[in-house]
Amino acid sequence: MEMTDLITPAAVIPSLRVTSKKQALQELAKRAAQITGLPERQLFDVLIERERLGPTGIGHGIAIPHGKLAALDRLYALFARLETPIDFDAVDEQPVDLICLLLAPEAAGADHLKALARVSRLLRDRATCEKLRGSESRDALYALLTQSPASHAA
Repeated sequence: MEMTDLITPAAVIPSLRVTSKKQALQELAKRAAQITGLPERQLFDVLIERERLGPTGIGHGIAIPHGKLAALDRLYALFARLETPIDFDAVDEQPVDLICLLLAPEAAGADHLKALARVSRLLRDRATCEKLRGSESRDALYALLTQSPASHAA
């Protein structure tokens, strides 16, 4: 599974201004609603429900909130670079400034896990994250997110 299967340039937010985890999830749900055609509130509720199971802040300033919805026809990803890092209840207790939202159909099963693994591998690469943090244009961020997997080998 490639990132180009999950994300489009329109799903990249180069500078998101939020002050809390809840506000970040609300903004991401709003943007996801535009891309998926699903109601913003439905998307937000799924994300909040997932966060109740355990925080999706994976450490090193990164969060991968995700959820499954029956109404989706395919996997979707959205990426946001935050203007200012926020508390996201991350496992390392560090503030988050890079968020990759992943939405999957309820029946996605293994594809959902493969997509999560793909995003996680990409964002565990410190050099890639440094470049993402240093890029301000949507095109540059999209190019970094979708470059060939070989360049992410650890």
